[in-house]
Amino acid sequence: MTTLRIALRNYADFENALKEEARLFEAVNAGIFVELIPLRIQDLYRAAITDGGLLSGQFDLALLVTDWLGECVAAAAVEDLQPWHHHRPIAQWPTGWSPTLVRPLLFGKTLSSLPWHDGPICLVYRSDLFADPNRRAAFRSLHGRDLTPPSTWDEFEEVARFFTEPESNLYGTAFAGYPDGHNTLYDFVLQTWSRGGDLINAEAIPQLFSPESIKALDFYRATVRNPTLCHPRSPNLDSTQSGDIFLAGEVAMMTNWFGFASRASLPESPLAGKVAIAPVPCEKGCGPVSLSVFWVLAMASGSRHKALAWDFLRFVSAPDRDLGITHHGAVGARLSTWRNPELRARVPVYAQLEALSMRARTLPAGPSMAALASIVDGIMTRALRTVDPTATILQEAQQEIERSHLRLL
Repeated sequence: MTTLRIALRNYADFENALKEEARLFEAVNAGIFVELIPLRIQDLYRAAITDGGLLSGQFDLALLVTDWLGECVAAAAVEDLQPWHHHRPIAQWPTGWSPTLVRPLLFGKTLSSLPWHDGPICLVYRSDLFADPNRRAAFRSLHGRDLTPPSTWDEFEEVARFFTEPESNLYGTAFAGYPDGHNTLYDFVLQTWSRGGDLINAEAIPQLFSPESIKALDFYRATVRNPTLCHPRSPNLDSTQSGDIFLAGEVAMMTNWFGFASRASLPESPLAGKVAIAPVPCEKGCGPVSLSVFWVLAMASGSRHKALAWDFLRFVSAPDRDLGITHHGAVGARLSTWRNPELRARVPVYAQLEALSMRARTLPAGPSMAALASIVDGIMTRALRTVDPTATILQEAQQEIERSHLRLL
């Protein structure tokens, strides 16, 4: 019996989807056992990258977030997949995927990994609440305009306050504020971008102290700490938990991953037929933006079963298997999946995914993204737990970056 070991994030949708893929792969490969090793996101990063699990052969494959790929490639921790693809190709690679899912995986001529689960950030909202006649009449009476998905952050605050009913366990919005190097970074970046700011300068130095980032952090901390707007558990929620409370009907809208909209829209979901998506709000005068960060399967450079690992990558990248994971709430990565008429009928938000993906921006691909994420975690935690001035928090973080000579490209 040969065992193929795969490290992944401990998220039910990922685990269920990969469990089915593993059993189907075993059924056509006698004598093979696929062992799935679910880990919390911090532990996945530590085990695969910091502690060298990809280099040592502890894992054969790993489900990684694109933030980490630059570090993995710089450390030669992931196998270059181009030679494997040359000898035994992936069908329709790369034209069968959106360019927005191909570019972040290429480092020069090195192909670091293959897309597995996608879904940029968007506004996910309860369409049934927005369509309720009584709520619409009440909102118009209060604000003199129609109740629609907010397009600016001022409107977002107004709508979130309107929907918050603590006595009904309903809150206007929620954020994933748990400092795991994941959503805190993404929220900070998106809040800054949506106000016309940027994350780095022309020399690839992170720029955390700017008028736009001050506005961004002021809004974030004021919103998350305000129980008349935001779910009170937000400071301790990770991204998957924020999706869980939305699915439980406790949140009217949130800026979060498309995957949570697709999960909530599945036919068996309690929110089926009650969820829609819209562009992320922005500051008045700025255009809407989105962020694309996605999950990929990478082959460990230290794997002792590379040919088998490539067989698995080819198997799960096939059109039928990419479509198959959508039954578990994971988001397929192929264009054929996004465009599938049966899937769009079953989960209507997929009709908007291709356009959403094409508009989304990506983070810098350098090997220091994890270091930056740690600094941003500190910013966000301090913003939520202290009354220190926002400008001071960001200025001191910028000084830390300058002392460490951090670069992102």
